Amino acid sequence: MDKKITIGAIVVLLIIIAGAGYYLATPKGTDTITIGHIAPLTGDAAMYGEWESQGINLAVAEINAKGGINGKQLTVIHEDDQLDPKTGTNALTKLITVDKVPAVIGATGSSVTLAIAPIAEKNKVVLISDGAAAIKVSDAGDYIFRVFPSNALEGKKLVELASSLNLKNGAIIYINNDFGTDLSKVVSDEFTKNGGTIAISEGYDPAATDFRTQLTKVQAKNPDVIFLLGYPKDMAILLKQAKELGIKTQFLAPDTFNEPQIIEWGGNATEGVIFVYPGEGEPGRWKDFNLKINTTYGKNANIMTAMAYDTTYLIATAMQNSGVSGEAIKNGLYQINDYPGVTGNITFDKNGDVISRVMDVKIVKDGKFEGYKNL
Repeated sequence: MDKKITIGAIVVLLIIIAGAGYYLATPKGTDTITIGHIAPLTGDAAMYGEWESQGINLAVAEINAKGGINGKQLTVIHEDDQLDPKTGTNALTKLITVDKVPAVIGATGSSVTLAIAPIAEKNKVVLISDGAAAIKVSDAGDYIFRVFPSNALEGKKLVELASSLNLKNGAIIYINNDFGTDLSKVVSDEFTKNGGTIAISEGYDPAATDFRTQLTKVQAKNPDVIFLLGYPKDMAILLKQAKELGIKTQFLAPDTFNEPQIIEWGGNATEGVIFVYPGEGEPGRWKDFNLKINTTYGKNANIMTAMAYDTTYLIATAMQNSGVSGEAIKNGLYQINDYPGVTGNITFDKNGDVISRVMDVKIVKDGKFEGYKNL
């Protein structure tokens, strides 16, 4: 039997056992090691939790098929944060006090990650985010890591993209949370440094569905570029309302735009939007990984699935080399050098950030995401 199909069958069986609650674990005991995962599993951002869970579950199945962690089986408990800091805090507290996990994958959102980081740091539990981009995560603690590029890198890439298009008169519309406010500051500072002018910067509440006030103010400034810094659902709605107002300005967006459903939600209002996104890493590794994801789940991999997959293997590698306590995992992660991940080679700096990430550029063309150019 083909090895890839065997792995896929194992994962499917585990998912069936897991059930709707995303709880994936064999009975805890001396022959198992349990880690946690915190992500939005319900709500508008639930696709992120689904993607991450797929990558994690596949990695766990593979690791266990190879003998586990020094002979012990690895299990993971998936907890829903609904992209809400308070819910995320409760989830981490439960994972630490009840489940006694030494490491947690998460959180997806910057606001949740920054809310739970002090708890992880205080309890000497490793927290390694596969999605948080806020710059402040870099200073969140010695036990806090991330494999996702920070806003410092992404903001610079957005400005480089604007410069390459000779766009000099800018406006910013951003979601008013840790991710959006952080990224908007980077974009504003870098755009000004590059000789551009930010005529107006408008924030909106994360729960907002009407953006006409912000759009009308921006339209009055007649910018040649609008940096749209939000989440998929709100960006899609905003673009539809911008089209209704007759705004034809070039929109540039961050990695959060790379959700195929955004085209379904926004329709032809998304046409022409250009966005930056972490690259897929070494082509051969990505091809093999995508085949395994496709075999198991019947759909292609995306960068969030791959980030979660790499994160699981990083924790397993640190455990294998250094031990299974929070402190041992932390030390093991800092000692990793050029881990050959699906998303590229991974080495952490002194702040727990990945040292380098390649950023790709995509555009919405004829109702599909297409490669634009590399930065």
